[in-house]
Amino acid sequence: MSKRKIKVLVAKPGLDGHDRGAKTVATVLRDQGMEVVYTGLHQTPEMIAEVALQEDVDVVGLSILSGAHMSLFPRIREELKARGMGHVLLTGGGIIPVEDMETLHSQGFAKLFGPGTNTVEIAEWIQAEVEKLWSEEGAKQ
Repeated sequence: MSKRKIKVLVAKPGLDGHDRGAKTVATVLRDQGMEVVYTGLHQTPEMIAEVALQEDVDVVGLSILSGAHMSLFPRIREELKARGMGHVLLTGGGIIPVEDMETLHSQGFAKLFGPGTNTVEIAEWIQAEVEKLWSEEGAKQ
């Protein structure tokens, strides 16, 4: 019996119209054996959370270059919690200053990746984090 695939939602919140990086990360995650759902551009926090719920994802990865991360990322986290998805691993990347990364980390974002991060490193990090979460869930049962 094979282990189920990690399911990742890659989302582009807000008015950010640049999705090359998000598409590249989505492709690498897929190539590393994960199931990937990509929302496309211009998604609201509500839309992202609803897709995460409908698709029953393990991970939500946000990509942003517009500078609106400090308003959009916390709203997405709250929308996920409101839908009973507070357990989902939150990650993301883009143009995010280190101070903002630290603040978002304290608010529940596990890790945020900056420009130039090796995409395989992102996939390996997601794999390791989800496996930890799954083993913790198994230990609780």
